[in-house]
Amino acid sequence: MRYTNANEILPKELIEKLQDFVQGEYIYIPAIKDQHKNWGELSGFREKIDKRNSEIIQAYKSGNTIQELAESYYLSVYAIRKIIYHK
Repeated sequence: MRYTNANEILPKELIEKLQDFVQGEYIYIPAIKDQHKNWGELSGFREKIDKRNSEIIQAYKSGNTIQELAESYYLSVYAIRKIIYHK
């Protein structure tokens, strides 16, 4: 989520109406349900994490230990366990 100045995107009349309710504060405007994106979808980072997690699971199935995977991927043993056992 990023900050956007209302003056840059909203009509003056709408800003004046909003000022009846709030002034000088941040307002969160939620996405429309059908248009909401999950974490990392816009940046593509979710896809990278999913690929990494699949690699970790495959490496574990191939015989790597949890400790080895933690060291290789710079993650905690707890994080590796979560990836392996909750997939």
